[in-house]
Parts: sequence; C-alpha cells; structure tokens
Amino acid sequence: MTLVPDQERRVSQAAEIERSAPAVPVASPAEASRLVARAPAVDAVGLEGRAASLATRSIKRDTKRSALELAIRCMDLTTLEGTDTTGKIVAMCAKAVRPNPLDATIPAVAAVCLYPQLVPVAVAQLRGTGVAVASVAGGFPSGLGPLDARLREIADVAAAGADEIDIVLNRSLFLGGRYSEAFEELLAARDAAGPAHLKVILETGELGSYDRIRQASVLAMAAGADFIKTSTGKIGVNATLPTALCMMEAAREFHAQTGRRVGIKVAGGLRRSKQAIQYLVLLNETLGAAWMTPALFRIGASSLLNDVLMQLEKGATGRYAGADYFTID
Repeated sequence: MTLVPDQERRVSQAAEIERSAPAVPVASPAEASRLVARAPAVDAVGLEGRAASLATRSIKRDTKRSALELAIRCMDLTTLEGTDTTGKIVAMCAKAVRPNPLDATIPAVAAVCLYPQLVPVAVAQLRGTGVAVASVAGGFPSGLGPLDARLREIADVAAAGADEIDIVLNRSLFLGGRYSEAFEELLAARDAAGPAHLKVILETGELGSYDRIRQASVLAMAAGADFIKTSTGKIGVNATLPTALCMMEAAREFHAQTGRRVGIKVAGGLRRSKQAIQYLVLLNETLGAAWMTPALFRIGASSLLNDVLMQLEKGATGRYAGADYFTID
C-alpha cells in the first residue's frame, strides 16, 4: 500500500499548505436541528470493526519513511501547559522549523499550537518559515464562559497574527439539544476568526456515542469549520481510531453533498509513530489521497515528534538513537 507517491515526499511543506480562503457556512441556525436529525445513524459494531481491521495494515519500508515524513508535515507541535514560557516557545518554534538540526532533509511541521498570550512570540519566530501559528481560544478547554469574552479572545488572537484558531464546541448547548444556539456560537466564532482558519474541537470523549459525534461533526462543518478536531487533550479519553473514522466518514458525506473538503485533526494521547501511521492509513482508506496533506489533515501532539524522528533514524542507520539524542519537546 502506498500512502503518498515517493516523488511527493520531497515537496516542501510551505508549497504543500496553500492558504485557501476560510470556509463559509452552508446553513443557518434555523436549520441546525434539521441537520442533526438528518445525520445518518452510525453502525457502532461495523465502525469499530473497520477501524480495528485498518489498524493492522502493514506498510513497506520505503512507504513507511514516506508516511513518517508526512506525519511530521501534518503535525501541530503543541504545548498547552501552565508552565509555558517565552523561552520554551522560542525553542519549540526552532524545532518546528528544523525538527532534527543534524538532518536538513527532515521536513518542518505544519504548525505550532499554543495559548493566546504566547501567539506574538511564535509569530515573530516563525515569520517567513512556512510554519503556521495555531492558538487555542474561545474558552479552551471547556468552551464555556461568557460568549462575548470567548469571541473577543478569538478576535484578539486573529489580530495578533494566528493563522489557525482551535476552539471548542459548546457541549453544554449541544448535549442539551439546543442546536440552534450551539450553531449560532459557531457562526459567531467563524466571524470573529476573520482570515484565520477555524478548527472546531468536538471533545469526542464527552459526547457519549458515535451518533452524537457524527451529529456534532455535521453541525460544525455546516457552520464553517475548516477542520473538525477530536479532542482538547485535557480529559481522560482523547483521540481513538473509531472516533476519528466516524468523523472522517462525516467529512466524506459532507464533501459529497456540498463539494467542500473539511480537514480532520486528531489530538490527545498520540505519542508513538505506529499510532500516526494507523491514522494515516485510516485517512487514506476513508477520504483518499486528496486529504493526505497538511492542508486537510493534522496530528496534534508534543512527544510524538521525537518518536517519529527516532523511527526515521532507525530506518536510515539500522539502529535506534537514544531519546536524549533529540531535543526535548
């Protein structure tokens, strides 16, 4: 199985992510309840069986290197800790641009993802590199709090230069059946983000069922999300293969109905190269080659990058480098 043609793996990350115009809504708040009601029911057994089957796929050595390089190009190198400092962000940005200082053939990551207060630091460090700046905003990680404050935070990080903004679906409204209000909040966030691309975090671990994940995906995409994202990484249950597959199938159906491609971002608990490859296989088999690009697929992670670098070193030299061979994320 080939995940990406060999010649494509040398394409630069800057050339691969073409900044398209942000998505536009395709429905109104009055249609929100109808959108949710019309979302197809999910066959949970079939979904989990397909995810488990695809997770066992093996790939050849040359394809594995291509897949690992693609995983790096699709990575949002993330730090969302209370201990984040200016110095840490400067170091992280350097690593985002040049993941392995000793190997210039390793591609840059897609973006760095951080808290709003540190966006200006990242913008200054990454200007002209092709690596995007992504910020959480809008009351992350709960998605609650006064709406005007959440929208102001989104607008502020957009004004500060963030290329992408990760917000959280208001699960309180969604799970309470207040779909029009949840949709209106997403529309307002889309407007506040301005030229920045909007990633809507569903927090799938709190939605309770695949049917609800499918419905939330539809609602976010119709409201103008550029990406739908699994998780904040701040609760016990984060990205899983079945939940990601559920979202990918929703994106496939949305594309068939509207002609618009919506990106997928998986995040939370991804630490090993094997996991990254499993998600790439899932993506390729569900959405096809068109989605196998940083423009439409992201992996939110921190420690994953070093594991991918270790695997690439193993493939090139035949031996593993120690974890301390690479800089700490």
